[in-house]
Amino acid sequence: MSAAAESAAATAAAPAAPPQQVHTVQGACPHDCPDTCALRITVEDGRVTRVAGDPDHPPTHGALCTKVSRYAERSYHPERVLTPLKRVGPKGEGRFEPVGWDEALDAIATRLQSIAARDPEAIVPYSYAGTMGLVQGDGMAARFFHKLGASLLDRTICASAGGEALAATYGGKVGMHVEFFAESQLILIWGSNPITSSVHFWNFAQQAKRAGARLVCIDPRHTETAEKCHQHIALRPGTDGALALGLMHELVVNGHVDDDYVTRHVEGWPALRERALQWPPERAAAVCGITAEEVRALASEYGTTKPAAIRLNYGMQRVRGGGNAVRLVALLPCITGAWRHRAGGLLLSSSGWFKGVRNDATLQRPDLLAGRTPRTINMSTIGDALNDPGSPRFGPRIEALVVYNSNPVAVAPHSGEVVRGFLREDLFTVVLEHFLTDTADHADFVLPATTQLEQWDAHSTYGHTYALLNRPAIAPLGQARSNAAIFRGLAARMGFTEPCFAESDEAMALAAFKPEHVNLDELAARGWSKLRIADAPFADGGFPTHSGKVLAAEVPGVPGLGLPDHVANYECAEAAPELAARYPLAMISPPARHFLNSSFVNVASLRAAEREPLLEMHPADAAARGIADGAEVRVFNDRGEYRCKAAVCSRARPGVVNGLGIWWRKLGVSGTNVNELTHQRLTDIGRAPTFYDCLVEVAGVARSAGVRSD
Repeated sequence: MSAAAESAAATAAAPAAPPQQVHTVQGACPHDCPDTCALRITVEDGRVTRVAGDPDHPPTHGALCTKVSRYAERSYHPERVLTPLKRVGPKGEGRFEPVGWDEALDAIATRLQSIAARDPEAIVPYSYAGTMGLVQGDGMAARFFHKLGASLLDRTICASAGGEALAATYGGKVGMHVEFFAESQLILIWGSNPITSSVHFWNFAQQAKRAGARLVCIDPRHTETAEKCHQHIALRPGTDGALALGLMHELVVNGHVDDDYVTRHVEGWPALRERALQWPPERAAAVCGITAEEVRALASEYGTTKPAAIRLNYGMQRVRGGGNAVRLVALLPCITGAWRHRAGGLLLSSSGWFKGVRNDATLQRPDLLAGRTPRTINMSTIGDALNDPGSPRFGPRIEALVVYNSNPVAVAPHSGEVVRGFLREDLFTVVLEHFLTDTADHADFVLPATTQLEQWDAHSTYGHTYALLNRPAIAPLGQARSNAAIFRGLAARMGFTEPCFAESDEAMALAAFKPEHVNLDELAARGWSKLRIADAPFADGGFPTHSGKVLAAEVPGVPGLGLPDHVANYECAEAAPELAARYPLAMISPPARHFLNSSFVNVASLRAAEREPLLEMHPADAAARGIADGAEVRVFNDRGEYRCKAAVCSRARPGVVNGLGIWWRKLGVSGTNVNELTHQRLTDIGRAPTFYDCLVEVAGVARSAGVRSD
């Protein structure tokens, strides 16, 4: 018998392998992204082997971004925290020892009880959108902190300027259905890089392009998206409002205003019209650093093309005047009557459509405050709040921080001050996490949290109009527990006996939406259900304002439309000439393509794709400083210094550098990241950070005999 035959006979004689157990679980992407994809998760013998997009979910249409398609790599990461940890070394060194859950929760509860007995407002929760789930985000956690009477958190770090500005204009954070961009004839992609940050919108934009639509990208950076558009308008950071006013001027003088729509559906148009007439193309162009012809041509296209749509994003609101810039851009489709068409209008956020749809009060239980009104800490100024105790601005000293779904040491502005605050020996810090992030390194206790593959949750969205349900695909790895389970355990040890603290994650997820607005049977069966919203929701007005009209007039409590002479930045030559003389380059810090804020930075394949921290510089700016492509550079200002590699390229416009973020500090070149340079001043509307309102200088790093010289 031949060797091959012997092998075949042996195989035939061997006992049959047990059949592989394979099944698919319906899930939802938890991350801070407008797409909120519906997932299909393949599980083989108890292990996730594939994470894919749901082809039946219209916004997802079967596709995922590179990051989330590798989500299993994140869940099974060898460095994942899978047991509770207690600090054994100095804060910041990341030295811990494993402890049991009982020991960790008992110690945390005892410390929190001691602080709360003196002043519960000395305890501050700090969270954002590490998961955007309604259960694992602010479901059980909100119940816990409300019952405790802890300080409230103003969650401003990403979108509050644009969100509140949109609400001050439209009455809510509402907009187009994302699918109908595929039918638009002109799409302005404004302050957005959807190839990186919203791949499903980009798919609809590409459908429109193939059908003959024109795509225009408005962005200081020549992004991957700008490369694929018909035109790129590279305006100066912080000048978007000036461009909007210049476009309005041209719409008025060239007769492109829909007078009927404006008369019936826009409140305050006469005053706005007069303001727009003060902004001819030459003035707008001078402020924006573009040509007057670009303003005229764009206004003509926008005023004459039907239907025309704007995909606005949050990058452009991260400057001093960012809120009013959003208001001005949001008024453009109202002036032209673009809202008459389902493929016309604007989309910044759709989250307002879920107002009244979610069972927020049931999930978060604000009634547990029992009439108390704790102080509110702005998450964007956490550095100052930790280091300036007792001031009228912040109130009592913060004695304890409980951090979940966030990494403030990496992502909050002016990170040098944030680090200084987290290093306080008298600050008790608990972090719920998957990994030892920059923030976890400063914790007294790190508690292992589940990932989306291991937990129940429900999701509303800010980029489309579908509610989603996430089912756990696998059991929690190691000793990981869901955020809700962790807060449930703390509540029991704190003596909180209300029945809501015994409610399961599954029950909370299944009760997250009101049945009169969401088909709960469909949600349970398919994992998603579309809200009942008209295709063209504002074709005949009906905005969610007090009058049903768009508010172009002054709004009580909201600053006027545009700052004097439209100096919309704190740090620019017009507003701060002496500072600009020392630090002549404006810096914006858009996200690196393969990261999502600071998530995924430690996933080896994604970090390898991103390679290293980069600063993009225009060739003229680099040549003036003797900096070659690939050279190590110091980026600095009065707040600190950041080292990275220079990418000398056309992605940066002259006078602006792009510091791609957000790298973990400890994975950077010198233990810092781009937020070492940003400041804690806030926007005109929404109390939001001004990350892209930042002046710096750049210098090469001298080397001698292969040794870095400072």
